[in-house]
Amino acid sequence: MKLSKLALAASAALTALLLGSCSSSPAAPEQPEGGEADAQAPAYDLLPQEIKDEGVITIAGDTHPPYRTIEEGGEITGIDPDIQKALSEQLGVPFEISTSSGLDAMLSGMLSGRYDAFNGPVRTTEEREAEFDAVVWMTTRTSYVYLAERSDELSDPEAVCGARVAGVTGSVTESQLARYAEWCAQQGLEAPEFVGLEDTNSTYLAVNSDRADYAGTTQTAAMDLQSAKPDTYEFVVQSDEQGAGIDQLAMFMPKDNELAPAMLAAFQGIFDNGEYERIMTEWNLTDVMVEEPVLNPMTAG
Repeated sequence: MKLSKLALAASAALTALLLGSCSSSPAAPEQPEGGEADAQAPAYDLLPQEIKDEGVITIAGDTHPPYRTIEEGGEITGIDPDIQKALSEQLGVPFEISTSSGLDAMLSGMLSGRYDAFNGPVRTTEEREAEFDAVVWMTTRTSYVYLAERSDELSDPEAVCGARVAGVTGSVTESQLARYAEWCAQQGLEAPEFVGLEDTNSTYLAVNSDRADYAGTTQTAAMDLQSAKPDTYEFVVQSDEQGAGIDQLAMFMPKDNELAPAMLAAFQGIFDNGEYERIMTEWNLTDVMVEEPVLNPMTAG
C-alpha cells in the first residue's frame, strides 16, 4: 500500500480536523489556479460560452481528506486538486476552488449559480440527477471509524448495531447506514442511530468527544485518517451482506449551465491518456476505480 502521500496530506489536515470548530469547515481563501485559456485544448470547444467568457470553472469544496485538505497557509491539496489539474489540461481553463460547508450549501450554491460544479465525494441518485448532471468517475464503500482505545467493544461489525454513528447529513454514509440497519434487524439487533452533522470535521470531533461511537465516512477517508494516526483510530468496512453495495460517486453540475458534455469529454480524455489511472494509483485508490466515466447513469435511457 502506498501511504506516503496519504500520510503527508493527512498529518497536515489533522490539526484542522481535530482542533477546528465543530460547526464549520476551516475558512480559507478561494484558490484560483491562474493562467490563460487554451483554446487548443481537446475539450475547449465543448465548453459553454459563459465558462469561456469567465475563463475559469468555479468548483465548491469542503475539507474532506484525502479529497481536499486545506493547509494552514490556505493551499488546498488532495485528490480533487490533482484531478482538476488533469481535467484543466483537457478543458483549456483552470478550476477555482471556493470553500463551503455542508452538502446542502454546495448543492444549493450550484443551483443559484454560485458554483459551476462540485466533486463530492457524493453518490449519484435518481433524485439528484433530476436537478444536476453527474459524471461518475469512482465508487466507494462506507467505513466506520472509532477510537482505537475502544477496539474491544467496537471492532466487531455487529457493534455498529445500536451504536451512535456520526455522518454528514445527506451523504452516502446516511443511506448506507439505513441498509446496515436492515441487516441489524435480521440479526435481531437494534438499529444504529444516525447523528447528522455538517461536515467530516464534525464527525471526527463527535467521536473524540464521545458524542458518537463511530464516524461514518468513505473507505478512502478512513484509510487516510488511520494512516496518519494508526494508534488513535481504527475502522470497520461495511460489507455487501450488510447492504454496502457499491455506490457511484460523481462530479455534479447544474443542468442549466450546460457544462456536462465538456466535463464528460475531459474525464474521458484523462482516462484515455493514463492520467486518471496515475492519480488513482498515486492515492492508493485502485480498488474504487471505474472502467470509464459515465454521465447520469441513474436516469440515462
